[in-house]
Amino acid sequence: MKPEPHPWSRGFRWQPPHGPYRRISGEHARSWDERGFFVLEDAFDADTVARVVAEIAPFEAKSEAFLRTQPGGRFAIARADEITFTTHLVARSPFLREFCRHPVFCDLVHDLVGPDVRLYWDQAVYKKPGTRAPFPWHQDNGYTFVEPQAYLTCWVALTDATEDNGCPRVVPGLHRGGTLAHVPTELGFVCFDEPPAEPIAAPARAGGIVVFSSLTPHATGPNLTSAERRAYIVQFAPEGAIALRRGADGEITRTPCDAPQRQYPVLVAGEPAAS
Repeated sequence: MKPEPHPWSRGFRWQPPHGPYRRISGEHARSWDERGFFVLEDAFDADTVARVVAEIAPFEAKSEAFLRTQPGGRFAIARADEITFTTHLVARSPFLREFCRHPVFCDLVHDLVGPDVRLYWDQAVYKKPGTRAPFPWHQDNGYTFVEPQAYLTCWVALTDATEDNGCPRVVPGLHRGGTLAHVPTELGFVCFDEPPAEPIAAPARAGGIVVFSSLTPHATGPNLTSAERRAYIVQFAPEGAIALRRGADGEITRTPCDAPQRQYPVLVAGEPAAS
């Protein structure tokens, strides 16, 4: 499969970031513009990371237990003893709800999204020890087509993310062209089989963030270690963003990304939103 434009991605124009910046550096801004990502190391201290892990733990355990009740230990693209996706944690944990308004995130969305921003999605993705299957090449906007197409993904490393345990890898440059067509597979949506440019590994220490655009093609490799690789993925979209979906009847529905329990304001007129 070769990269092809998504049929809904018409007239897209990539917008580079403009300062002044609150959190990112000029080097970060150049990497974001040219490569579609950067790594923000040491964004959160060890105590904060430990609290996030503790908050996620009971919900992730339920996800794993549920998968073990399913035929073949699978549900959608999640697989028991391999990879879990624990979604919408902000609707279940007051701590994580506030964590997603952390000053680090508020500064990043100011620098890269705009003055009025909502949380779009949150999920813990835990890759279990010895998981051989990679997570395939995709753009986040390939799962659900959102307008505006370019929103922000913060891939928070809760354990050290290395090439041995499945850190993100990205294909630079393609984010400038908008959303690609994706096809579903057993492992996840795929926008191409072989990268059209040399991928770049993006390892991060626990507490660091791999910051990338929803349009940046990325994948994660197998976890070849004896320890679980843990990540908390937090995504932010501009106020007024709309999710497009095609129904069984062929009609396209347009849903505002403003579900109050999980898509709440983070930044309003450039300032942190009230709790």
